[in-house]
Amino acid sequence: MEDLETRAALDRHWAASDVSDFEAEHQIYREDAVLDYPQSGERISGRRNIQSSRAAQPNRKRFTVRRIVGAGNIWVTEFVLAYDGRPSYTVSIMEFVDGKVARETQYFADPFEPGPSRAQWVEPMP
Repeated sequence: MEDLETRAALDRHWAASDVSDFEAEHQIYREDAVLDYPQSGERISGRRNIQSSRAAQPNRKRFTVRRIVGAGNIWVTEFVLAYDGRPSYTVSIMEFVDGKVARETQYFADPFEPGPSRAQWVEPMP
């Protein structure tokens, strides 16, 4: 049953993220949560600091969840985060302790054109 509860909490989190409901979005985090952005070398410590940093983001953002997988204490969400309509393909790895996120790491990737050398083996993703 715990995995079902975690999945429901993740669904609420990403739905709140998509509509910029910062209070609901951050209910999933422990007070001492840590958020890492490896590509920029940033670490944000504390639920309120994570929430404040996201609320201060000036861009209009939208979240489209592609897939959530996980069990127990480790959950991964693949989503498209669009800032002002420009997509960034994103992976969030969340580590749960006592039902709340203790650590999250997010990785971002910009879209790129398909490689012509593999064209005969690919199909467009939905």
